Amino acid sequence: MPNAIITAVSGFVPDQVLSNVDLEKIMDTSDDWIISRTGIKERRVMPPDQAVTRIGTECVQSILSQRDIDPDSIDLVICATCTADYIIPDSANSICSESGLNKAYGFDLNAACSGFVYALHTAAQFIKSGTHQRIIVVGAEKLTSYMNYEDRTTSIIFGDGGGAVLVESSEEEGIGVIDAELRGDGTGREVLRIDAGGSLNPVTQERLDKKAHTVFQDGRQVFKRAVQGMTSSMLEVMKRNELTNDDIRWVVPHQANLRIISAVANQLDFPMERVMVNIDKYANTSAGTIPLCLWEYESQMKKGDGIMLTAFGGGFTWGSLFLRWAY
Repeated sequence: MPNAIITAVSGFVPDQVLSNVDLEKIMDTSDDWIISRTGIKERRVMPPDQAVTRIGTECVQSILSQRDIDPDSIDLVICATCTADYIIPDSANSICSESGLNKAYGFDLNAACSGFVYALHTAAQFIKSGTHQRIIVVGAEKLTSYMNYEDRTTSIIFGDGGGAVLVESSEEEGIGVIDAELRGDGTGREVLRIDAGGSLNPVTQERLDKKAHTVFQDGRQVFKRAVQGMTSSMLEVMKRNELTNDDIRWVVPHQANLRIISAVANQLDFPMERVMVNIDKYANTSAGTIPLCLWEYESQMKKGDGIMLTAFGGGFTWGSLFLRWAY
C-alpha cells in the first residue's frame, strides 16, 4: 500500500492588518486585555470582493510553482473551510478552475477548526487506496465576514487566511501520514455556532438585525472541551503507535487561543519550544491555522521528523494526526 506524504506547503494571508490597537477604537477593549487572554496581537482581513477561493488559489499556484508541476497532474483538491465563498458552488471547484487544474475535481469539507486535520486524513485515504496520486489539501477561511464587532469576547479572536499542502503517493517507507484519531460531539452546536444562514434559519432582515449571522461561542465551555479533546486524541494516537514525547519533533496545534495551546502542552509535558505558534500574528483562522503554521515553520522541519497535528472546532469536532515529514 502506498504512503501518503506531504511534498510541498504554501500559505497566504491578506495584506490588511487589523491590530488590537485598531480594535480599541471601535469597541471596549485594549491591547493588553486581548494579549493576556488570547495571545493575539493582530489579525488579517480579506477585501470585501475576495474570499476563500482567492486564498486557496494563491496557495495552489504557489505549490505548482515550487514543484514545477503540471496542473493536469493534480487529481483532487479538498478545501477545508466553514466560510466558503457561496453556499453553492463549493470553493474547491472554484479553486481548481482559477488555478488551471483542468483535470482535477474538488469538494469542500466543513469540520470548523478541525477541518484541515479531517481533510488531510481524507486525502491520505484516497492516496493509500491507490486511486489518486496527487491531492492538494487547502485550509482557508474568511471569518471576518461573520464577526460582530460589538462582541469583544468573540470578534477579537478571528482573522482571515490559510494554507495548503501537496499530498503525493510514495513507496518510501517510514514517512508520510501514519495515523489519526478523529472525533465529534454534535451537542457542541449549543456553545459554538452561527445561527443564521443555513437551511434551518435562512437569513432574514430580522435575523440580520439581531446579528444572528455572526459567530457565537461560550468561551469557557469551548476552552475546557478544546484542551480535553486535543489532549485525549493526541494521547490515543501516541498510545496506539507506541510513541513518546521524544518521537514527536513538533506539535502543530490549532491556533485557537494561546492559553489553550499552553494548557495542552502542559498536560502532555511537552516543551513550548517544540510547539508551533503564530497566533500572535494571524489570530484564529479556523481550518487555516495548521497549514499556516506548517508554512511558517517549513524551514525548521527535517525529513523524518515526527509531526503531531491537533485541532478542536465547533460542532464539536476534534482530532489529532501523526505524520513523518517527507523532505
